[in-house]
Amino acid sequence: MLTQSVDTLAAVAAVDLVKVYGSGDTAVRALDGVTVGFARAQFTAIMGPSGSGKSTLMHCLAGLDTATSGQALLGGTDLTKQSDKVLTKVRRERIGFVFQAFNLLPQLTAAQNITLPLELAGRRPDAHLYGHLTESLGIVGRLGHRPGELSGGQQQRVALARALMSRPEVVFADEPTGNLDSRSGAEVLLFLRNSVRELGQTIVMVTHDPGAAAYADRVVLLADGRVAGEIDRPDIASVTDALQSLAVAR
Repeated sequence: MLTQSVDTLAAVAAVDLVKVYGSGDTAVRALDGVTVGFARAQFTAIMGPSGSGKSTLMHCLAGLDTATSGQALLGGTDLTKQSDKVLTKVRRERIGFVFQAFNLLPQLTAAQNITLPLELAGRRPDAHLYGHLTESLGIVGRLGHRPGELSGGQQQRVALARALMSRPEVVFADEPTGNLDSRSGAEVLLFLRNSVRELGQTIVMVTHDPGAAAYADRVVLLADGRVAGEIDRPDIASVTDALQSLAVAR
């Protein structure tokens, strides 16, 4: 029954997901039977101690890593059963990515970086959405600049616009504020939260920062490759307490 409910209600989900690195005595079980769903139009943070499996879970759900067993579901598509060619198409057309290191192409302008995934998919950018995103992110005056001419906060805002331009089913954000100062980080997190409210976007973010997690609607906690709990309507205090409890339990 759990598999059915996760399949039908979640934008993206893991069902009994296992990921093992290596073999024999040196094998590491990074994910140990994880079942969890991420609701549509919700901002969810994944948290846990170092080595808990949070990045591995995100990479498997995004089709960036291959699960050992179980299912990684994007809507009705089981990514664990797709070829590399299909996965490339899925990542390009149905998933948005925001990384700690921005991952912008240095030879392209901000505007070109934003529209590149659509061009690779043979799709025309939505002019209205482009205008909304670039204005909301405060980068209209920087669109002709290359990444090396932008601050870290500006580069991450370009990356956010790029991630949302394709109207993806889910945006995966991997430590999106890790390289930013506190003010720029808060602006990025506020935009992510607003994209859920205003655009109905689904956001799944990996973070180690309780302050960042407090912007989310829900926090999923991992420990030793397993789901260890969750927090609805998190705040800094509740997240900090939960992480401390996990640390003590280890």
